[in-house]
Amino acid sequence: MGGRPLVPHMRLDELLSELQDRLEAVLATRDRVHALLEAVVSVGSDLDLETVLRRIIEAATRLVDARYGALGVVGEGGTLERFIPVGMTEEEIARVDHWPHGKGLLGLLVKEPQTLRMADITDHPESYGFPEGHPPMRGFLGVPIRVRDEVFGNLYLTEKARGGVFDDEDEAVVVALATAAGVAIENARLYDETRRREDWLRVSTEMTTGLLSGDDPGQVLATMARRARELTHADTVTVSFPHGEGIRIEIAGGLGAEHLRGQDLSPEDSPAGAALRTGETQSTPDLREHTAYPPYLRDVPLGPAIAVPLGKAGAVRGVLGLAKQAGSPSFNEADLRMAEALGDQAAVALELADARRDAERLGLLEDRDRIAKDLHDVVIQRLFAVAMTLMSMVKRVDDPTAAGRLQHAVDELDQTIKEIRSTIFALQAPPPASGAVRSLRGQVTELVEAAREQLGFMPGIRLEGPLDNTVPEELAEQLRAVLREALSNVARHARAGRAQVLVGVSEGTLLLEVKDDGVGIPEGGRRSGLRNLAERAARLGGTFTAERAEGGGSRLRWRVPLDRRRSPDTTSAP
Repeated sequence: MGGRPLVPHMRLDELLSELQDRLEAVLATRDRVHALLEAVVSVGSDLDLETVLRRIIEAATRLVDARYGALGVVGEGGTLERFIPVGMTEEEIARVDHWPHGKGLLGLLVKEPQTLRMADITDHPESYGFPEGHPPMRGFLGVPIRVRDEVFGNLYLTEKARGGVFDDEDEAVVVALATAAGVAIENARLYDETRRREDWLRVSTEMTTGLLSGDDPGQVLATMARRARELTHADTVTVSFPHGEGIRIEIAGGLGAEHLRGQDLSPEDSPAGAALRTGETQSTPDLREHTAYPPYLRDVPLGPAIAVPLGKAGAVRGVLGLAKQAGSPSFNEADLRMAEALGDQAAVALELADARRDAERLGLLEDRDRIAKDLHDVVIQRLFAVAMTLMSMVKRVDDPTAAGRLQHAVDELDQTIKEIRSTIFALQAPPPASGAVRSLRGQVTELVEAAREQLGFMPGIRLEGPLDNTVPEELAEQLRAVLREALSNVARHARAGRAQVLVGVSEGTLLLEVKDDGVGIPEGGRRSGLRNLAERAARLGGTFTAERAEGGGSRLRWRVPLDRRRSPDTTSAP
């Protein structure tokens, strides 16, 4: 038998080998497609944006067998707002001096969002090298992630784990994953926006309920500040209000709150001061670099910050401040919108609080006016009628003792009428607004009460006439000085056990009278203090007398005209 030819067998072996290679390629492609599908499903199976972003970069590194991967999120101004690395240990991450900001080769992908594949990253002219502590890398594959027409960020992949370079298939797989990632990111964003809206509606409802329930404005603002910090993921929140020529932090929460509360901010070189002046939201990526960073914040590492005015330009009531720790990502547009909405709500809270206070003041004034009219039209008239009746009976009573008692009753009624009239004047005087100077009646009462410690007893006090409505401030200041001097004289010289102060307005004249039951004014004694009181009265066109009182003690009487153009009623010299 002759030998069989070997060529057909060799040809068959080649065909079988080629078929096997193709089958292996098909199987590899199938496995890669399955891996890609699994990655797409994994990426789209969660709606939390942070989780989605990390799953995207982890899936990309697995699909192309990359040792290192990262996802850079593009922020305002074409810089990398966030940088999420994968494949590095905690020790390696800690050794890196700083993460990329979007310059060099990574910045090129931001400016020109298109796929970039290289065998050696150091060969590219835009390569700036690596920061200190960064592991060496050569092979590079960069793919942009688009959300609709917007470039959300870029996928960065380096170093094949088994060596070699990234090929066309690697690029195609990552481009396909980036497309699916764009859809997943958009869904996560929509979910995040929906969740934010729900949180905002809940907070808005809480604040509205507090406002309509009449809660204290400070409590409503504190709630607003706490919720703003939670919704924007800020580390520190403050609420500042105008104070004198500057601005003061009244409410603070979170990081550094104990250092911030009660501190004054620069009205010229701080986000809060700018927001107060312009009525527009202010932001800074690093609070320490762009403002006059106060000494009390040196131990508080605050970086990104925003300042939201409470109210519109020209009517800003305060400023809501939010800040994050240094190195944190800046506040995004959604954070700004949320903070501004809460700021508007807080401005409404302050307006409602003012309106409620005004309504309460109006109701108080109406009640006081009604009481004053009732006292004047009913009570005083009846007392006056009783006094007139008693006076007519005095002359008809023959018994001196009974007549004396009747006269005493008439005198008591007359004094009661005077006190009621003084009360009517006090009721008709408008109550001081919040933060305003106290009324003259209140100031006189305060001075008399303050003298208790010096005297050892509480002097009596009578206030007659419309003091708060008719005494000008210049004259009121003189009155307070004279009253202090008179009470001081009683405490130093009189050795009294009782004293009585009368301040009244009648027929265009202001009268101050101080009586005591002490040793009286000695003849030839020092009178420098009394001379000062007399000079004050003379300068105002008035009079001053100092004399012994009936029954012992002394009586000082200081009388000046309310209108300095008028002559005083009494011309007696001191």
